Amino acid sequence: MYAPPPHLGLDIVYQDDTLLIVNKPSGLLSVPGRGDGKHDCMASRVQAEYADALIVHRLDMETSGLLVFARGAAAHRALSYAFQSRAVDKRYVAVVDGALAASSGEIDQPLICDWPNRPLQKIDHEIGKPSLTRYKVLHRDQEACTTRLELEPITGRSHQLRVHMLSLGHAILGDMLYASDAVQKKASRLLLHACYLSVPHPVTGKAIAATSAADF
Repeated sequence: MYAPPPHLGLDIVYQDDTLLIVNKPSGLLSVPGRGDGKHDCMASRVQAEYADALIVHRLDMETSGLLVFARGAAAHRALSYAFQSRAVDKRYVAVVDGALAASSGEIDQPLICDWPNRPLQKIDHEIGKPSLTRYKVLHRDQEACTTRLELEPITGRSHQLRVHMLSLGHAILGDMLYASDAVQKKASRLLLHACYLSVPHPVTGKAIAATSAADF
């Protein structure tokens, strides 16, 4: 059952006449979901205050952090192209199970939807789409046997960070889709947060950078 967090007001990180960057809380859909009772989402909350706002990309419901909205159709076209052409720099912070041996690295594993089990994604070297994630260790907690990471998705596949970390044997804590029961129980939510985003301004082209600290 969908139980979105209470609406305590928009957490706006950046705004002007053509661009909004807001913080999405964990547990809130980016856009309305299918079925009754799933209208409350980040898009509807933003549009209640900014009628011209159009969402440019999405975060998983369980993921928190920075989300971009365009104000008006022209800005939406420009920002959508920036995301499609990989002119946007995105970073996430995550806490994963276990201690990663390497301090940094790349995960180059092709992904595709696991149709019989959708919305799950899976690695498929025959028909999967190219998918690349870079990671850097921020801290290893020996007592808890967890690792805090900075993740940089070079591509933007669905569930990319979650599946790529799982492929290394280090599922993200609180991941109700991919982690084992024990790893799910290590956190009350998915410990994945969009903490940094740099996007070319839809009018000036100047890079607009926004940051957001994780609450975990």
